[in-house]
Amino acid sequence: MTDPILQTTDLTKEFGNLVAVDDVNLEVEQGEFRSLIGPNGAGKTTTFNLLTGALRPTHGTVTFNGEDVTGLPPHQRVRRGLGRSFQITNVFSGLTVRENVRLAAQAAREGGFKPVEEFLQRATSFDDVNEHTDRVLDRSGLLGRGDEPADVLAYGDKRRLEIAIVLATDPDMVLLDEPTAGMSAEETRATMDLIDEVLSDRTLLLIEHDIDLVMRVSDRITVLHRGAVLAEGTPDAVSEDPDVREAYFGGVEA
Repeated sequence: MTDPILQTTDLTKEFGNLVAVDDVNLEVEQGEFRSLIGPNGAGKTTTFNLLTGALRPTHGTVTFNGEDVTGLPPHQRVRRGLGRSFQITNVFSGLTVRENVRLAAQAAREGGFKPVEEFLQRATSFDDVNEHTDRVLDRSGLLGRGDEPADVLAYGDKRRLEIAIVLATDPDMVLLDEPTAGMSAEETRATMDLIDEVLSDRTLLLIEHDIDLVMRVSDRITVLHRGAVLAEGTPDAVSEDPDVREAYFGGVEA
């Protein structure tokens, strides 16, 4: 049996007297589509922030691809293959679609973001970066819109661009924080189709409030409640768990 691509051990985050994440032990296997669900305030986004380095844990460890990355900043985790999309759209609205993707591709290669103007000026001499950018735009269905300003894109297309930005960093694993939030049913289907098309060969960890969607796409589900793991298993096992039904499905709105 291979080692998990992502593992946490006793991962805990305290804010004063509030324990937001409470001794979470998580193992995600290579190639798995794992979802993280729970009521509002369960600790899902805080857990994501601990995994990506946006927050430092009070105690506990994060191991990625066999390396302890607990003390590494976000850009170093990106270079090691851990990508993330955010709960709100996170694009540079003053840049074109192509520039957004190219900036991410170059930052991943050079170990972090420098001033935008410096990156864009230097990127013109990096043929491999430009070729990689066009491949990502093509796979994401945005090649024909590369020269458009990002701020003119519709909400669903900005989400598409954000997925392209993550893909440009060539991640082994992607953390998806509510990628369909605020979308219509049609936009949700299109976004999940895109994720399936361009990220199906990556390990995925998803936060999503659409339980029907979670049950449909997940290999396994981890349920958080009050910062701790309440249950974990296949969609069928989780949906039948009485503790999950009481804490999550039993009238508590996510």
